[in-house]
Amino acid sequence: MREPILKAVAAPPKILWAPFVPVILNIGVQFPFMFASLGVFETNPLIFVVTIVVVHLGIIIWANKEPHISNMLQAFGQCYHFTKNIYKVKGKKFAP
Repeated sequence: MREPILKAVAAPPKILWAPFVPVILNIGVQFPFMFASLGVFETNPLIFVVTIVVVHLGIIIWANKEPHISNMLQAFGQCYHFTKNIYKVKGKKFAP
């Protein structure tokens, strides 16, 4: 019963030896730039293929040091939000 949970924690999902979320972010950032530059500047798409591969290799190296990058990015996205001060004070303070 606990085996799938332990497997998911011990071995996070990967795409070509890199963590899932950073790879999706890489593709999600570079593809729009590639298509925009193809349409506007008529550039060679091989330049972007090379940059995608180089960044993917960087993500693989980064993942060897920290294998749970995907979980850290997901936690950062859920927890990082600005607090709105209810009372006028100097600095950031949260009063519910």
